[in-house]
Amino acid sequence: MKPVPAREQRALIDRLMEACGGGYPPATRRKYYISGPQWAAAYQGQALFHAPTREPIGFEDVIREYSKIGIAHWSTHDTDVIPTGALGKEEQARTIERIQATLKEHGLQCSMVTAETFFHAVWAAGPAAEAPEVRQYAAWRLANTVRIGHELGAKFAVYWPGSLGYYTQGAIDETQTLRWYADGINAACEADLELAKHYQRPPLKHCLEAKPFEPQAEILLPTSDAMLAFIGSGLLKHPEMVGLNPEYLHELMWGGAPRAALARALVAGKLFHFDINDGYRLKHDVDIAIGLVNPLDWLNVLVLLRSHNYNGPFNLDYKPPRTTSSYGVFAVSFPSAVDRFITLWEMAGDVISDPVIQEATEALKAGGAPADPLDAEAVTAANRELLTLHELIAHRMVQILIGQHRGRSYSVGK
Repeated sequence: MKPVPAREQRALIDRLMEACGGGYPPATRRKYYISGPQWAAAYQGQALFHAPTREPIGFEDVIREYSKIGIAHWSTHDTDVIPTGALGKEEQARTIERIQATLKEHGLQCSMVTAETFFHAVWAAGPAAEAPEVRQYAAWRLANTVRIGHELGAKFAVYWPGSLGYYTQGAIDETQTLRWYADGINAACEADLELAKHYQRPPLKHCLEAKPFEPQAEILLPTSDAMLAFIGSGLLKHPEMVGLNPEYLHELMWGGAPRAALARALVAGKLFHFDINDGYRLKHDVDIAIGLVNPLDWLNVLVLLRSHNYNGPFNLDYKPPRTTSSYGVFAVSFPSAVDRFITLWEMAGDVISDPVIQEATEALKAGGAPADPLDAEAVTAANRELLTLHELIAHRMVQILIGQHRGRSYSVGK
C-alpha cells in the first residue's frame, strides 16, 4: 500500500469506519441512558510517563460532538469546566450560564457532576487531611459541586476519594480519617437538602466510587464492598441519600468480578450509577472503551443489570487511546464505544429470552428430586448430570456473542 498523505487520512478513517458497519443512527443511540464525560473527550493522552498527543478541547465542542453522535447526556468534574481559583466566584456563574446555553442548543442534559478532590496540590494529604482548613475547603468544594449540579439539572453527584489513604504506614489514623471523610459527605448531603428546596428539585443521588490503586499507595475505601460498609457504618447522617457508582475496571483491577460487585450493590439497593469501560486484571487503570478486552464478561454484566431492571446511567468513563487523533476521538472512539454498548445490551436481552438458556436455568432450579433430600449421596446423584448445564449455558452465551446461535459458522479446510 502506498503512503497515505495527511490530507487523505480522515477520508480513509471515514471510509473504513463505514466499512465496519454495525453502527446505529444518532436517534437510536439517544434512546439509551448513556452519558459522555467532559474529561473523557477532553483527555489529551497525557499520563505519568506520557506527554499529551491531542490538542485541548472545551465543553462547547465536546457537547456539540456528543450531540452529533447521539450521546444525550453529559457529565463533568467541577474543574473540568471551571478553573479551581474561579470556583464559587462570578466566573463560575458565567460559565454555568454558557454550559446551560450549550446544552440547550444541542439538546443534551447534564446527568452527573463530580468534584475534583485528587489532582490539586491542596489534596496532597487527601480531602480528609489532618489540617482542619483542608477539610473545611473539601466540604465547601463538595457543597459547591452539588450547587453546580442543581444549576445544570443533574440528578447524580459522584465522589471518588482516590487520595483518601496514605503513602507510608502509621502516617494517619485510619478510623479518624474515615470519620473526617464522612463529615465531607454529610456536608454535601446537608447542602443538597437546602439547595433542592431552593431550586424546587429532588435531591441528587450521591454516589461513592471505589478504586483499589492510585494515587495513594494505600487506599482506605478501595472496593465497592468497602464503600457499602462505609455507608452502613453509622458515620453518615443521610445514608439513604448515598449509594454507589461502581466502575467496571476499578472492580476488575484488584482481581474481583465486576458482575459480583454489582450484584452485591443491587442486593443492598445501592447501585445508583455505573461507569463503563474495560481493561485488565491486576494492572493499572488503562480505561479502555467497553467491550474491547472482555466482551463476554460485559455480556454477563449486562444480563445481570437487565435481569434486575437497572435503569440508571451508563457513563462512558474511558480514555481514547493516545494513538487516536483528535478527529478520531469523535469519528471512531465514541461512536464505536456507544455502538458496542448498545449491541451488548441488546444481546443481553437475547440471553435472557433464549429458550435454551431458559430451559437449562429452570432445570437447575427445579433440581433432580432425590428420594431422600436429607441424604447427601442421594442429593449428589440426583443433580450430577444437571450440573453439566452450567457449562452448556456458558457455551450458549458465547454462541450468542459471536452469532453462532443464528447459524454463523466458519468453513474449515481439509
